[in-house]
Amino acid sequence: MSDEKQSINGAASAVVENECPTTSNGHLFGPETEAGRVEASAEEDNSLDAILVRIGQFGRFQLINYALLCVPMVFNAFFSISYVFTASTVVQRCNITQCDSPDSLYEAPWLNFTVPYKNSAWDSCSRYVSVPETQSLSSSLPSTEFCSEEYFGNKTESCGTDFKFRDEEKTISTEFNIFCQDEWKLSLVGTINNVGQFVGIPLGGYFADRYGRRTMLAIAGSLSALMGIIRSLSTNYSMFLCFEFLDMAVGSTLFPTAFLLAIELVGPKRRVAAATIITIFYSIGEAMLGVLAAHVQDWRWLLRVLYAPAILHVLMLWILPESVRWLLCQGEEKRAAAVLKRAAEINKRPLPEAQVDQLLNSNRQKLQQANESQYPISQAARLFAWRIANCCFCWFTHTLIALGLSLNSVNLGGNKYNNFMFNGFVQIPGLILPLVIMDRIGRRYSLCISMLICAICMAASAAVGPDDYAGSLTLFLIGKLAITCSFQILYFFTSEMFPTNVRNSLLSFCSMIGRIGSMLAPQTPLLAKYYKHAPSILFATFALVSGFLTLGFPETADKVLPTTMEDARDLDAPRQHSDFPEDSEEQVAPSKMC
Repeated sequence: MSDEKQSINGAASAVVENECPTTSNGHLFGPETEAGRVEASAEEDNSLDAILVRIGQFGRFQLINYALLCVPMVFNAFFSISYVFTASTVVQRCNITQCDSPDSLYEAPWLNFTVPYKNSAWDSCSRYVSVPETQSLSSSLPSTEFCSEEYFGNKTESCGTDFKFRDEEKTISTEFNIFCQDEWKLSLVGTINNVGQFVGIPLGGYFADRYGRRTMLAIAGSLSALMGIIRSLSTNYSMFLCFEFLDMAVGSTLFPTAFLLAIELVGPKRRVAAATIITIFYSIGEAMLGVLAAHVQDWRWLLRVLYAPAILHVLMLWILPESVRWLLCQGEEKRAAAVLKRAAEINKRPLPEAQVDQLLNSNRQKLQQANESQYPISQAARLFAWRIANCCFCWFTHTLIALGLSLNSVNLGGNKYNNFMFNGFVQIPGLILPLVIMDRIGRRYSLCISMLICAICMAASAAVGPDDYAGSLTLFLIGKLAITCSFQILYFFTSEMFPTNVRNSLLSFCSMIGRIGSMLAPQTPLLAKYYKHAPSILFATFALVSGFLTLGFPETADKVLPTTMEDARDLDAPRQHSDFPEDSEEQVAPSKMC
C-alpha cells in the first residue's frame, strides 16, 4: 500500500449495527476489516446479513460487482503515486563546453577529469573549473582542442542550467528546469499530493454518506480523470502543483469508497476475504504503474494514459448497484428491496417476500428510534491516553515507512521501473500474511515482529556495498513486505482496541495523525543527497522504536470486541476463557460488530 499506502495509504469505517454504516472518517481501510466478525448477526432472520446468507454471500451478483469495484482501486494507485515518475529527478551531468558537442552522450571518456565522481555516479550538479585560458570560451562552442586534462583544475563549480542527460525520460524536472538546488520542488509535489488526500478523504467520506457510495465513486473518478488530463497540459510548475492537489482532493476517496462498497456487497463470512483481496488490487495498480511508466517516459503522455480511461467511472452510475446498507440507512426501502431481489435472481437463489418485508419493517423501526449517540471523547482521552498516543505514533511510523519505501525504490540502482514494479508485487503476500499469523500468535506480537523485521532489513541495507544491487533489492523487498504486513495488522488492531461509541472517532484521529507521516515521506529521498543510506537509517530507527512500543498495546485476539469504556479498559486484563457452551447466545454475541 503505499502506500501509501499504501499510500497511503486512512480507513473507510462502517458501523454495521442498526444496518446503517458511515464512512465520514478520513481513512482507507478501517474497522470494516473487522466486519467479517459479524457472523452472529445472520442469526436474526430479519437481518440483512441473514438475507445475504440466503441469497449467496459471494455469488455471481457479488462477483460481477466486486470485479467492477477493483477497477477504482487500480486507478487510485495510479493517481495517488504517479508523481514518483512525473515529478522524478533525472540522471544528468554538466555540459562541458570544451568537450561536449550537441550530439555527445552522457558517458564520455573525458569525464574523469571534467566531472567529479560521487556515490558511484557522475556528479549531477558540479564540474571541475577550467583553467583561465579556456574560461572565455562561449558556452555554445563545440568540442575543441582544450578538452584535455591539463586545462582543468581540482576546484568545482555549479553547472548552471546546461546539462547532458543519460536517458530520454521527460519529467517536470526537464520540462520546467528543476535541477540541483531546486530539487526540493520535486519532493514538494509528493507532499502536496498527500495534503490533497488529507483534505479529500474525509470530505469524500462525508459526501459518500450523504449522496451514496456509487454516486461518489462515479463522480470522484471522473473528476479526478479530468484533473489529471488538465495537469498533463500544465504550462508551468505552479499549474502542475495546483492540479496535483485538486486531483487528490477529489480522487483520494476512490479507495475508501470502493473498499466499503465492496464489503457491503458480501455476506458476513466473506468480508475479511473481500477486504483483503480488494486491497491487493491497489498493489497490483502500483506494479502496473511501473510497467506503464517504463514504456511511456514522457510525463505528459503518461498522465494521459493513466487518467483518460478513468473518465469511464461515470458509467458506474448505471452499471453498479448502490449499497443496500446505505439505502436502508436513508430509508430508500424500494430501491434496497430491488437490489436484493436482483441479487437473488442473478445468484439463482430464492428470496421470500416475507423476509424482505421483515427487514424493511425492522429497519423502519430502527430509523424511527435512532438518536445520535454521545461520544465521550474526553473520557476516552483520560482513560486511554497512552494507548491513543502509542497508536498515533504507530500510524505515523507506518505511513512514513510504507510510502517512503515506495518513493525510495526508484533510487536503489538498477532499473527503477523494475524496482517499482517489484515494490508493488511484494505487497501482495504482505497483505495476505496477516490472515495467517494474527490469530496464531496474536495481534500484538504479529505487529511487533513485522516491524522489527522491517527495522533489521533497513539497518542491514546501510551496510550493503554500493555495487551490491541484488543485496540491496532483497533487503528492500523483505522490509517492504514486513511493513505492508504490519500495516494490515494495524488496521485490524486499531479497530479492536477502542469501545464502540468512540471507535470511529479515535480510529479517524490516529489515521489523521498518521497522514503527517505520508506528507513527510516524499521529502526522505532528499536525505540521500547528504548520506546515501540516511533514508534507510531513518526508517529503521522509527520501525525499531515503534515496534517495541507496540508491546504496550493490549492483546485483542479472541477477545470480545469492546462495547463500553470498561470493556476496552479490561482488554489489558489477562485473557479469560469463556465458560459458555459453544452454541449459546453469549458465545455468539462477542462476534457482533457493535
